[in-house]
Amino acid sequence: MSSSQPYHSVAFNPHPGKGELTLLFSGQEQTKPQHIVGPQVLDYHLIHYVVSGRGTFRCMGKEYQLTRGSSFFIFPGELVGYSSDESEPWSYRWLGFKGPRADEYLNVMGISQHKPVAVTRNDRKMRALFHQLEQTLHQRQPHCDMQAQGYLRLILAQYAQDLVANTAPHGEASGIQQQVEQAIRWLTFQYHQPISIEQMAQSLGYHRTHLSKMFKQHTGLSPMSFLLKIRMERAKLLLHEPLTIEQVASSVGFTDPLYFSKQFRKWYGRSPSEYRQDHTANPYDCSQ
Repeated sequence: MSSSQPYHSVAFNPHPGKGELTLLFSGQEQTKPQHIVGPQVLDYHLIHYVVSGRGTFRCMGKEYQLTRGSSFFIFPGELVGYSSDESEPWSYRWLGFKGPRADEYLNVMGISQHKPVAVTRNDRKMRALFHQLEQTLHQRQPHCDMQAQGYLRLILAQYAQDLVANTAPHGEASGIQQQVEQAIRWLTFQYHQPISIEQMAQSLGYHRTHLSKMFKQHTGLSPMSFLLKIRMERAKLLLHEPLTIEQVASSVGFTDPLYFSKQFRKWYGRSPSEYRQDHTANPYDCSQ
C-alpha cells in the first residue's frame, strides 16, 4: 500500500482464551493527517507500534512525540488520546490484550502509566511479528488462539529484550537507579492502597532509610511526596469522569474525602469541585 493513502485493517481473535494473557485483536493503519483518537478510556491493554511517520500520544497529563520504532502502551482505565502529524501522519500496527498478569508482564519491562512509551531496536523483527499475529487472526483457524498467544508473548519478549538492553546496569549508580525505578513502579501500581514507606521498603527488600535517601536524590521528592503526586495526577483525571468526590478520593487511596479535598487544594490551589467545574472541558490541562 502507498504510505500516502489512508488504510485500515483489523482482525479479531475468534476464540479468545481465559488465561493469564488473552489476545483480543490486532491490526494496522495508515492514518490521515491530523488523525485524532480520544480522549478515551479503555478496559483492556493496547499497544501501538509506529512503523513510520510522526504523532503525539497523551497520557497522565503528559505528551510524547513518537516516530518510527517507537511504541506507546495504553492501560485499562487511563484517559488517553493520540493524534497523527499533519505532514507525516503515522502508520502503525497495534494489538489489544487483557489478563490478570498483564500489568505484571509490563511492569517487569519497566512499562507503566507513568512510563508508557518505548523504543525498540529491531524494527524489522517487530514489524514481522505484528504482521504474523494479524495474519494468524485473519485466517480464523480453530486453534488460531494458541498461535496468536505465542506471537503475543514473542512480541512482549522482544520489547523486554530491547528495553533491558537499553537499560543494562553499568556499576553502582545504575544499581541504585534500578532500585528507584522499582520503587516508582511499586508506587504506581499501589497508589490506590493505604500504603506507607515501611510497607514499600519491606516489599522491595530495601532498608527504609537507604531507599528514602536514594529516592529523593534521584527524583527530588520523598517517596511519600511522590506517592501524593501520583494520587493527585490520577485524581485530576478521574474528576473528568462521572464519579463523586468520595469515589475519586477512594480510587486514589484516601479513606477520608475531606482530607483528600484538603490535599488536592494544597496541590492545585483549588478544591476538587472547583477544579472539575473549571477544567472539565480540557482533560489534558497541564497548567497546574
